[in-house]
Amino acid sequence: MNLISLDIRMLRSLISVVETGSITETARRLGRTQPAITLQLQRLEELTGKQLFEHVGRRLMLTDDGTTVLTYAKSILRLHDELISQLASQEIEGQVVLGTPDLYAAFMLPSILSVFRKSFPRVQVELNCALSTPLVGLVKRGDVDIALVTRMNDFTGGQVVRREQLVWMTGEQSAAHQERPIPLALLPPGNIYRDYAIDTLERANLRWRIACVSESVGGLQAAAFAGMAVTVLGRSALVPAMREIGPNEGLPPLPKIELLLYKSSGATSKAATALHDYLAHYLRLDEELSGRGAPIELS
Repeated sequence: MNLISLDIRMLRSLISVVETGSITETARRLGRTQPAITLQLQRLEELTGKQLFEHVGRRLMLTDDGTTVLTYAKSILRLHDELISQLASQEIEGQVVLGTPDLYAAFMLPSILSVFRKSFPRVQVELNCALSTPLVGLVKRGDVDIALVTRMNDFTGGQVVRREQLVWMTGEQSAAHQERPIPLALLPPGNIYRDYAIDTLERANLRWRIACVSESVGGLQAAAFAGMAVTVLGRSALVPAMREIGPNEGLPPLPKIELLLYKSSGATSKAATALHDYLAHYLRLDEELSGRGAPIELS
C-alpha cells in the first residue's frame, strides 16, 4: 500500500473554496494568490488519485469523492488546530511589535494572525504599518521586533518567505490604461513597485504621468476605483470592483517581487520567536506546487 501525505494547507484551501464558492475569496482569506490556491487543489487531486470537482454548467461542484475528502478534511483540520492550540505553551506571553506595509497587513496577514492568536492567547501583537524601507531600519534598531517587507534593491539580510506577482490594476469600468500618457497611481519614490512600473513602461516606449502618490494601498485603490489611474500591486491585492490589465490590453508584463521576513537581534523572547516561526511557515512558498500545469477554474 502506497502511503500519501496530505498538506494541511491543501485541506484548508479545499474547505475554504467549498465554503465561499470562490477561489478569489479563498485566496484573500488565506493570504495567497489565486494560482497558488488552484494549484493546491490540483495537487490534492493528484495525491488522492480522485477527481474532487466536476463542472456543472459554469459552476465547479464537488464529486462524491470530493465530498468524502471534504468530510475527512474538516475533521483533520479541527483536530490539527486543536493540537496546535494545546501544544502552544500557555506560559508564553508578552508583547511583540510586528511591522509591515498596510498592503500585507490587509491581504496576507489576517488569517495567519487569527490562527496565531488562538494558539498563543497570551501574546499581544502590536501592528506597525509603514513602508518597507523605514521598517527595515526600525527592525535593525530594535524598535520593531519582526518585519515583513518587500525586498528593495539595497536590502541585505532577511529571509525570503514569499514571491508575489506584480500586476497592473484599475477600476472595473475604467479605461485609464488606454489614455496617453497613462495616468499612474504609485507609492512614493524609492519603492520597488513604483520603480518596476515606470521602468517597464519606459522599456515599452509608453508615455506615462503620475496621477496619484500615496503611502497607503487605500489611496492607490481609491484612484483606481475612480477610474483616475492605473496602479501596480501584488495579485493577491486584487479585490472586487478592480480588474487586472493583461498584455492583451496593451500593458507589458511585470516581474515578481520577493517578501522578506526580518527578526530583530534583540527580539529573543519566546513570544517573538513563536510569531516569527508562524509567519515563516504560513507565508513560505509551496515550491513543490510550482509548474504543475494549468490551474482549476472556478466561476
